[in-house]
Amino acid sequence: MSPQYKTLLIESRDRVATVTLNRPEKLNIVDGPMHTELSMAFRILAADTEVDVVILTGAGRAFCAGGDLAWLQSMVDNPSAFLGIIEEAKAIVLSLLEMPKPVICRMNGDAVGLGATLALCCDVIVAQDAARFGDPHVRVGLVAGDGAAVLLPQIVGFMRAKELLLLGDLLSAEEARAMGIINHVVPVEELDAKVALLAGRLRNGATHAIRYTKIAVNAGLRKLASEQMDMLMAYEALSARTRDHAEAVAAMAERRKPSFTGS
Repeated sequence: MSPQYKTLLIESRDRVATVTLNRPEKLNIVDGPMHTELSMAFRILAADTEVDVVILTGAGRAFCAGGDLAWLQSMVDNPSAFLGIIEEAKAIVLSLLEMPKPVICRMNGDAVGLGATLALCCDVIVAQDAARFGDPHVRVGLVAGDGAAVLLPQIVGFMRAKELLLLGDLLSAEEARAMGIINHVVPVEELDAKVALLAGRLRNGATHAIRYTKIAVNAGLRKLASEQMDMLMAYEALSARTRDHAEAVAAMAERRKPSFTGS
């Protein structure tokens, strides 16, 4: 029996399942419940014999704008709480990379932080032209431990990946497409049609050939993620205990620029 999700909306039609991050009033920022649900949802869909294609998207005007401020503050107040999400973070990334069924990212708006990682774990990204992409973990005093540091270098090369991750800048959808991060950039009014076209072609294609091809192509990414996620999440857990991270969270709450001290 599938779980009753509180932060995700999962609908299936004609062998295509759509997973919607469903906190539109919060730009689909990830809190504790959503993090837990994301760690389970893709393994359940992988085992669903009625699903051949998965679409991942966000409700409202954002795909996923990163982490919930209150959730981050709760882990600043109780640093040991971060340890509880390490296995979940690994499960989110690995379950998407191990998913044998093709996953299309319908990037209906900004994909930031964990949102960027979720998009990178998909097989095809279709973005609306006003969307932005990036992983600004360092700008809130955190190591980019939840997957982008594994995946970005394989997509854009190490030099570009290091600049993006060390500065935490956001790219326009077109800039991300030019780097090979995003497959298709379309006007927002054409987004659904483009996603539906791709999903239909995958659904009506040779299912086993498509799945085995994905498994083979993702083999290297799965290996890298398995090898590196423990280290990255350990480093992120350490950075979550720094004064700079606490200062960044406080600055966001107070709507000001953080003053980092390197401590």
